[in-house]
Amino acid sequence: MKRTSPGVLLVLAVLAGAAGFGLNHFATITGRATFTPSGLLPVLLLLIAGVSLGLAWPVRRSVREGTRIDPFRATRAVTLARASSLLGAMVGGFGAGLLAYLMSRPVPAPVGSTVAMVALIIGAVVLVGAALVAEQFCTLPKDPDDREPADPDE
Repeated sequence: MKRTSPGVLLVLAVLAGAAGFGLNHFATITGRATFTPSGLLPVLLLLIAGVSLGLAWPVRRSVREGTRIDPFRATRAVTLARASSLLGAMVGGFGAGLLAYLMSRPVPAPVGSTVAMVALIIGAVVLVGAALVAEQFCTLPKDPDDREPADPDE
């Protein structure tokens, strides 16, 4: 299994940022209030980061000690880590798009909205970092019996 690519995370963040910017722009031109994320969302992202690391830690410990671990448990841990990194990239990009729209307006944004969006971006960055570390924890060392052929035709 390949690790999550930084390029994929960047593309997701950029697309979500454009969606966040577009959502606030559309809300403004239709006369509605701009979207402000809940203050509990960054806390939820931090909880997901902790759970992701918590599930990956036993896998790391068993790899280092050389003990056997249930493969389904390891698969669940790495799947949660990958999904968390993708979610963090999307939520962080969306929050950055919302914040970019508010900062581009001539009227100063309310402090509460700005703080909520900055907290969302920080929580998303922490989630991405923790998920990538958790994914690293679930990486198995190369087996000496696994050799890749020198010639791709073999």
